[in-house]
Amino acid sequence: QVQLAESGGGLVQPGGSLRLSCKVYGTMFRIGVAGWYRQVPGKERDLVASIDSDGATNYADSVKGRFIISRDNARNTLYLQMNSLKPEDTAVYYCNLKYNFRRDYDYWGQGTQVTVSS
Repeated sequence: QVQLAESGGGLVQPGGSLRLSCKVYGTMFRIGVAGWYRQVPGKERDLVASIDSDGATNYADSVKGRFIISRDNARNTLYLQMNSLKPEDTAVYYCNLKYNFRRDYDYWGQGTQVTVSS
């Protein structure tokens, strides 16, 4: 069984920075595609950034140049460095892990609130 636990959310002023972490409990982290999604009330959960097992990254246009996704396979941890934060970045951020081992698996964390406000 795989479990994901996010941390690092909070309140930050516009222009500030935060780093989210996602600890993955389980043995499949290194083979999976890991990602960060975000959701605001009344809207769908959207992809923010993802990173595959080879380290290739993908970003939503709205965060390119401001956010950096990374992974530490030795620590089974996914990170999201968020810089130049804007009020529209306010959302609940979720960690996700997808991998295939005889079948497809898809796991989510519980979410962490990020609020950008003065």
